[in-house]
Amino acid sequence: MKHACWLPVFVLMAAALILIPAKGLAGKFPENSITLFVPYAAGGATDIAIRPLAEAAKKYLGQPVIVENRPGAGGAVSVGAIVGKKPDGYILSAAVTSLQRNSFINKISFDPVKDVTPIIRVGGYLYGILVHPDSPFKTLKDVLDYAKSNPGKLTYMASGIGSGGHIAMEELAFNLGGLKFVHVASKGDPESNAALLGKHVDFTATTSGWIPLVEAGKLKLLATFAEKRMKRFPDVPTVRDLGYKVVHTSPFGIFGPKGMPKDVVRTLHDAFKKALDDPGFLAAMDKYEMPIMYQNTEDFTKFWADSYGEAGVQVKRFIKHQ
Repeated sequence: MKHACWLPVFVLMAAALILIPAKGLAGKFPENSITLFVPYAAGGATDIAIRPLAEAAKKYLGQPVIVENRPGAGGAVSVGAIVGKKPDGYILSAAVTSLQRNSFINKISFDPVKDVTPIIRVGGYLYGILVHPDSPFKTLKDVLDYAKSNPGKLTYMASGIGSGGHIAMEELAFNLGGLKFVHVASKGDPESNAALLGKHVDFTATTSGWIPLVEAGKLKLLATFAEKRMKRFPDVPTVRDLGYKVVHTSPFGIFGPKGMPKDVVRTLHDAFKKALDDPGFLAAMDKYEMPIMYQNTEDFTKFWADSYGEAGVQVKRFIKHQ
């Protein structure tokens, strides 16, 4: 009985200990590794950009950022893998505006705007039109002139239906009165490059993973869909230089599941933003002449919602006419 008076004290102490984690001793995010999915195959432009960015972000997060490739369905496989998952910041995906176009073309199991949390916009792509060095087409004009006289005869490969290369090429065809090409979808740059090297398609319209192949003389670059000419190949015109008003960069960024806490989003945003200045990331972007197109969380969220509406217009105008 003498010690009974201590019982209320022990109860209060125990209760206090239970409450302490909620008041500030809970682990600070992140406590373990983060998984970041890439929507295209290893070796493609997206993979080339995301890997050094993830490596750099690790320094600011204090935990590894593990990159996994989840190609397929125009980015829907990668993003679909995070939809509905616990929004704790430990599972993320890169995504490209082509995902939004894909949602208007194919039935996907999620809403690309409502079911994700935009975190940061990172960059964009450089798209080029390429042929095999043995091709009879020496200029883009040669390709377009042949297509006018031979509708539906030329095949080209881009990284999936609704990808930036696909929409850019179809916009160009549409603007020229509805030229007919046969589009062959791939899972990313490596597959497209291999197909062209093997002469299985007449040309490609893909992101700049082809730069080393052009430098080696294994592929020939006819034009790009960029705003200005490349540093490496200043003699190669942009499509706009040739009088066709088509420019495509297809911005990409990093997303988490719907409903992520603001403090977790802020932590991730700040780490990836610092990583944008990392020499490794900058070197990768420069090597493939990909533009950095940073937007903070608020601006990227607005951009992503606005571009969804634009994607629907693009699909209706440039793809559904086929």
